[in-house]
Amino acid sequence: MPPTRSGAPADRYINRELSWLDFNSRVLELAEDDSLPLLERVKFLAIFAGNLDEFYMVRIAGLKRRQSTGLTVRSPDGLTIREQLALVTERTRDLVHRHADVFTKDISPRLEESGIRIVHWGELADDETKRLREYFRDQVFPVLTPLAVDPAHPFPYISGLSLNLAVQVRDPDTGAPRFARLKVPNNVPRFVPVGGADPAPGATFLPLEDLIAAHLPQLFPGLDVIGHHLFRVTRNADLEVEEDRDEDLLQALERELARRRFGPAVRLEVAEPMDPAILDVLVSELEVGKSDVVHVPGLLDLAALWELYGLDRPELKDEPFVPATHPRLSEGETPKSVFATLREGDVLVHHPYHSFATSVQRFIEQAAADPDVLAIKQTLYRTSGDSPIVNALIDAAHAGKQVVVLVEIKARFDEEANISWARSLERAGCHVVYGLVGLKTHCKTALVVRREHGVIRRYCHIGTGNYNPKTARLYEDLGILTADPRVGADLTDLFNTLTGYSRQTTYRRFMVAPHSIRPGLVEKIRREARNAREGRPAGIRIKVNSLVDEELIDALYEASAAGVPVELLIRGICSLRPGVPGLSENIRVRSIVGRFLEHSRAMWFANGGEGEWWLGSADLMHRNLDRRVEVLLRVCDDTAARQLQDVFDAAMADGVRCWELGSDGAWTRSGECDYQAALMAAAVDHAG
Repeated sequence: MPPTRSGAPADRYINRELSWLDFNSRVLELAEDDSLPLLERVKFLAIFAGNLDEFYMVRIAGLKRRQSTGLTVRSPDGLTIREQLALVTERTRDLVHRHADVFTKDISPRLEESGIRIVHWGELADDETKRLREYFRDQVFPVLTPLAVDPAHPFPYISGLSLNLAVQVRDPDTGAPRFARLKVPNNVPRFVPVGGADPAPGATFLPLEDLIAAHLPQLFPGLDVIGHHLFRVTRNADLEVEEDRDEDLLQALERELARRRFGPAVRLEVAEPMDPAILDVLVSELEVGKSDVVHVPGLLDLAALWELYGLDRPELKDEPFVPATHPRLSEGETPKSVFATLREGDVLVHHPYHSFATSVQRFIEQAAADPDVLAIKQTLYRTSGDSPIVNALIDAAHAGKQVVVLVEIKARFDEEANISWARSLERAGCHVVYGLVGLKTHCKTALVVRREHGVIRRYCHIGTGNYNPKTARLYEDLGILTADPRVGADLTDLFNTLTGYSRQTTYRRFMVAPHSIRPGLVEKIRREARNAREGRPAGIRIKVNSLVDEELIDALYEASAAGVPVELLIRGICSLRPGVPGLSENIRVRSIVGRFLEHSRAMWFANGGEGEWWLGSADLMHRNLDRRVEVLLRVCDDTAARQLQDVFDAAMADGVRCWELGSDGAWTRSGECDYQAALMAAAVDHAG
């Protein structure tokens, strides 16, 4: 843990794992909110389930891996790994039961009132069972593979996040019990329409596992089926790529991807009730502890509820929102040249309120098609399946432009997709690099080099979100499009560092991790403390996804003690404890969780009355500040700075629907004004 000022209380940090569970609890509160449209509540149930899966695959897997080393390691809040795992287990058990209760006791009855029913086999009419038997025979039975477990058949490998049936059968001649595992196929819809392949707006569904269970005698002919139990395994999915070998990084990553599916089990979910003897077999064979078993009432894997959210029931969803084109990027219905616009001044884009397609995407597409553009350089961390950005870069390469793309092939859970993009770009003639050894390149940057009347000019985009047009409609992000020559020079230097052997660490308008973001921010926070003590204007505003870094937290505590008002807008993890007398009474922490995923990172410092804004890719976590290439950009355009101020003012205004963090570490929901809805309305008004 970084050194801290003497006398600071030992409990000044909130445990990051428990803080993350608090964030997912806020997601669950939206599923519980009966003021939201019904299928939006279903969506939040699915998001909660997917979030929890990833938490176990990465965070809990990491804790268990460290525990297995036998080292005595404490978290910054003083907990051992064993204590953290015990607290996480207890908290998760409560959340899982609450999650199941929301679905079974509240949302399912409401779905039924709206004509959307989830039924069990015994509730079906004869004509429905006949139709589903035919469906089972034609669509499901051919892909099922029962796997026996006996001396001749060892316990089979159970893939991560798959649904499985543990089946108990008996030999009618000998009475000997048998055990088999049957995987529920993931390439067949989880919720089978009872009325046919194309469900009507009012539809009845049967869980696939119920359909399979009803037909188990066909899978075990000659045996008596005496029971079946549903279970699901979560495995360690975090990759550890050794980058110091004399080996191609692409090959090393592909090897680790192949290994990931065989990672150790970290969680066993079982449907209630579960036969104790079967549970003992699963615990033993999967090598998990009893504390790793999660008993789930009702359906397992509610992430599958995305299928129900996909139903064509617009009256049960939010009103559609069409992002507006930034007013400076069009004249009426006619798109303007992005380059001509940027020569007049910077453009701050705020997604999804401003359209990604008519701003950032158009910037890259216009550059690809412009005969005066000589080069395009871009970082890609995550993008979409059919990526218009990648297609534009390929078109640019075909047109003879120099195209340099840094594809981060270590982007978690997108590794295979990014390897595919990298190879497609290479085949098109792009120069593809994979970043720096030991670091992930997480910054979101694009540089366009254009010849104008014999002079070279550089145009840039620096953003907080990925170059992904799909998530740009769901994630809240910020970005600056600029022709500022100082930013262009910085971005040129950064790409030279990423693609070559440059060791540059100082920039004109950038702070770049892992070298300068933490020390730069600490110095700015301490400057605010000095200004406050000297009676000069002082203040700090920070909006990030997560605040974990202890050195930055302690600096914020020192600023609070000096009288600096600190406003923090933290969507997810917050290890800082606000409102503690003598430590953080001047710090206020708010979280907004809503229709769009708050994802942008921006920071403001009063700077003695000459306020400065920064935006970029970095959350305030160890991994971002120490093990990633991140960029924060100083926003020098006055109009863009005012727009950032307006966004933050709106988020921190009284009455906004949000959660406030108390000194006891508890989050309290308050307010009725929908901040995101207000921004949607404002974007439409400005565009009109």
